[in-house]
Amino acid sequence: MELIKTISQMKKISSKWKKEGQKIAFVPTMGFLHEGHLALVRKARELGDKLVVSIFVNPLQFGPKEDFRDYPRDLERDLSLLEKEETDVVFAPSAEEMYSPDFQTYVEVTKLTQNLCGAFRPGHFKGVTTVVLKLFNIVKPDIAIFGEKDYQQLQVIKQMVKDLNLDVEIVGHPTVREKDGLAMSSRNTYLSSLERNSALCLYKALLLAEKLVKEGEKNPQKIKKQLENFIHGFPFTKVQYIELVDPQTLEPVKIIDKPVLCALAVYVGKARLIDNKIINP
Repeated sequence: MELIKTISQMKKISSKWKKEGQKIAFVPTMGFLHEGHLALVRKARELGDKLVVSIFVNPLQFGPKEDFRDYPRDLERDLSLLEKEETDVVFAPSAEEMYSPDFQTYVEVTKLTQNLCGAFRPGHFKGVTTVVLKLFNIVKPDIAIFGEKDYQQLQVIKQMVKDLNLDVEIVGHPTVREKDGLAMSSRNTYLSSLERNSALCLYKALLLAEKLVKEGEKNPQKIKKQLENFIHGFPFTKVQYIELVDPQTLEPVKIIDKPVLCALAVYVGKARLIDNKIINP
């Protein structure tokens, strides 16, 4: 496994593989890897001849009051985990390497980013799409794997690839959960043991939404109210949003008569956690 820190070196390796006819599979991450990331890495290993994982905490996707400085980092541990997964290259550039002092070009998907997390994190998805396009141009992947836990991000990346005619196949991977249902996230490390118990409210709320829909409830407002009351029944919790939206457009639905995405963001202590589930009536 090689650790690469410069754009020029990464491009050189990718170009060599391309000339040899190798299929490059890519997993972009912000590091502090957990089993959810490793599931994406294993999927990528299956789908490509060469496997590249990037580790880059992207400053562009953090707002001024968000946790960029506190975001957990442990490169040595990450490298150890990735070596066991037979990763070919870890691309871990610095912020200075990725963004020159006069950097001024951004990529933005406009419509899909207006709802859900986009409504509460202005500029977040512009930062995501900008860095992902840069990484695609540097790594030159044939396939890139993204987790469905960040469902809006997955849809936004797919839209960017389609709109800009990029030669990369985007593959979504189902959310990886702890045994008790909590979606795996690097931000789970912020949780105290008591908060960790309360964090289960996200997954339990999704199951409650599914139960209500299966029992015939078609009114999204009634479901949202029940879910909000349910979540606030757990200590340390504060709902940021609960939405029932079209899985493709991410726009709110007025009646649940076809598959719907239930998506939520909840603060548990200082940790902002997200989760989602597609529910079929």
